[in-house]
Amino acid sequence: MTTKRAAIFDVDGTLVDTNHLHVVTWWEALRQAGHQVPMRDIHRAVGLSGGDLLDHLLGDDRDPGEDEQLTAAHHALYATYFERLPALDEAGDLLRALAGRGWRIVLATSVSGAELSALRRAIDADDVILGAASADDVGDGKPAPDPVRQARELAEVPSERAVFVGDTVWDMKAAVRDGVVPVAVLSGGIPRADLEAAGARAVYQDPADLLGHLDSSVFSTLADRKPGQ
Repeated sequence: MTTKRAAIFDVDGTLVDTNHLHVVTWWEALRQAGHQVPMRDIHRAVGLSGGDLLDHLLGDDRDPGEDEQLTAAHHALYATYFERLPALDEAGDLLRALAGRGWRIVLATSVSGAELSALRRAIDADDVILGAASADDVGDGKPAPDPVRQARELAEVPSERAVFVGDTVWDMKAAVRDGVVPVAVLSGGIPRADLEAAGARAVYQDPADLLGHLDSSVFSTLADRKPGQ
């Protein structure tokens, strides 16, 4: 039985403080195309892949021919922030602390390409990040389990040896469906009750709070558990 274990992390809202940037840039992209969508609704949809987000916000009767234009507009607006994306406090330190305890660090995100590169620069912890499962690597994004499973397979661990940290209900649902331990942070702006209802085993304020409680967290419990237990 393997002794390897994986710490899988969502990125937007979990390690980098970007959720509200996504809200504003999606709102503007939609507005430019003639769609008036409340920002509170967009906020709840952040974390879904582009197509799923548009399905969620605009409904089944929308014109899918607009998808490419809307997604491109959002990307262009959001790209103006690439050089100043703010990592959440102690995000990189959290990843390094876990790596120092023997955890394999992998990212699971719906973004890819230049956007993922910008986020990784903000985190500034590539020295301990084993890899990333991005939108280019899976057929379906969260809440499907595909991104979490792909990240876990990169780390070469079974589901019972992995923890997934995210900030949205979509993250928690994906973790539950893959059988890994779901841990949530509140830094993405989603209420604790919603995260717990979606399956979060534990909830922390942000990466700094999780780092401060590592010794009493599921990371400590799972590290002490023998393979097969």
